[in-house]
Amino acid sequence: MSLETPDKIRNLQRKLYCKAKAEPAFRFHLLYDKICREDILRHAYALARANVGAPGVDGMTFDRIDAAGVEAWLAGLREDLVSKTYRPDPVRRATIPKPGGGERPLGIPTIRDRVVQGAAKLVLEPIFEADFEDSAYGYRPRRSAVDAVKETHRLICRGYTDVVDADLSKYFDTIPHADLLKSVARRVVDRHVLWLIRLWLKAPVEHRNGDGKRHMSGGKSSARGTPQGGVVSPLLSVVYMNRFLKHWRLSGRGEAFRAHVVSYADDFVILSRGCAAEALAWTRAVMTKLGLTLNEAKTSVKNARQDSFDFLGYTLGPQRYRKDGHWYLGASPSKKSVQRVKTKIGDMLKPVNKGAWPMVRDKLNRLLVGWSAYFGYGTRLQAYRAVDNHVYDRVRHFLVQRHKVQGRGTRLFSRDEVYGELGVLLLKRTHIGPPP
Repeated sequence: MSLETPDKIRNLQRKLYCKAKAEPAFRFHLLYDKICREDILRHAYALARANVGAPGVDGMTFDRIDAAGVEAWLAGLREDLVSKTYRPDPVRRATIPKPGGGERPLGIPTIRDRVVQGAAKLVLEPIFEADFEDSAYGYRPRRSAVDAVKETHRLICRGYTDVVDADLSKYFDTIPHADLLKSVARRVVDRHVLWLIRLWLKAPVEHRNGDGKRHMSGGKSSARGTPQGGVVSPLLSVVYMNRFLKHWRLSGRGEAFRAHVVSYADDFVILSRGCAAEALAWTRAVMTKLGLTLNEAKTSVKNARQDSFDFLGYTLGPQRYRKDGHWYLGASPSKKSVQRVKTKIGDMLKPVNKGAWPMVRDKLNRLLVGWSAYFGYGTRLQAYRAVDNHVYDRVRHFLVQRHKVQGRGTRLFSRDEVYGELGVLLLKRTHIGPPP
C-alpha cells in the first residue's frame, strides 16, 4: 500500500481546510460518513502498517491481518462503524524510559482502533489545522520540533532573552475530557464523531503486573487524560493546548509582556524582553483554569544571555566560539541528548548481539542518520565529535570481542578502518560551523 495520500482524500482534506479557514465560526455536521469511507480506512491501515507498533490487548498483528486478507478485515471494520456497533478495545499500558529519568506511560490501542483513529485523524486534522496558532509546532503537518527550536533561537537572537522555561505536569494524563470535548465541538458537531472521540477517551486501560495478572483502570468513570500512543491523541492534545495559545493572543499578552510563545504540544517556552516573571504568573493562573498544572520543579525563569536552557533536545543560550573566543547566542545538541544516543549505541553494540556485521552496521548507521538529521541545526561539532568517539570505542570493543582479538584492537580496527572499510557513518563530516 502506498503511503502517499491518494488524490481523492487529499482533495477532501483541502476542501475541509479551506472551508474552516474561510469561515472561522463554521461548525461541521457531516463527517462520520467520511471516516467510514473505504478509501480512508484503507489509507489509515497503510499508515498504521508503516508505523508497525506493538500489538494491543487482543494480540493481533499486521502479519496475521495480511495473511487473512486486508480487504476482508477492513470490510468488517467498516461494517461495524456504519452500523454503529464499533466499540474500542481496552488500551494496553506500557512504559518507556523518560529522558530525565523515570518512566513515561504509553497506551497502545489495538490495530483495529489505530485504524479507526487514523481515519478520524485524516478527516479532522485539516479542520483543526485551520485554527491552530502560528506559535504551535507540535504534531502538525509540515512543522517539526526543529522548526520550534529554530524559531526559539531566532527570537533570543532578536533580544527576547528573558525566558520562561515551562514544563506541564503529566499533560496527556490530565487533559479534562469535558473541556476537551467542548474544544472539539466548537468546530465539529457531528454527534457520531463526538461519540467516537468520547469512546476513545473512556476506553479502559489494561495493566499487567510482574506475574502477568491483569488489572483494569479508567473506563467510563475516567474524566481526564488521552493516552500517549493513540493515533488521535497528539491531535487532541494540540487542540486543547491551542486554548492557551489562542487566549494568549486574544488577550494581548504578547504586547503586554513584550513576549512570544513557542509551543510543541506540552513543551513550551515564553521568550520576553524583561517581563518573564509576569508572563509566568499569568501562565500559571491560566493553566489552573484549564485544569492543568505547571511542574514547578522543572519550570524556571532564565536570562538567555547568561544562562542556557534546554528545549526539545537542544541547549540554547551563550556559547563561545573556539577559534577566537567570542561569545554568541547559539543552539546545540544538549548533553542529555548526546548521552541518550551514546546509551542507545552501547545497547546496540553489546557482545550478546550476534547479528552479522553488515546488519549491525546498517542498524547503527540508521540510528546515526536519524539522530544527526534531528540534530542538524546550530553548533554541533563538539557533540558530533563526542558521538563519533563513542561510536569508534564501542565498535572497536564490539569487534575485538567478536573476533577474540588480544589487546585493545586499535591496530586491527583503527579509526580509518572503522570509518572507511567497515562503513560506519562519521558525523563530523556533516558538520557546518557556528554562526559568526
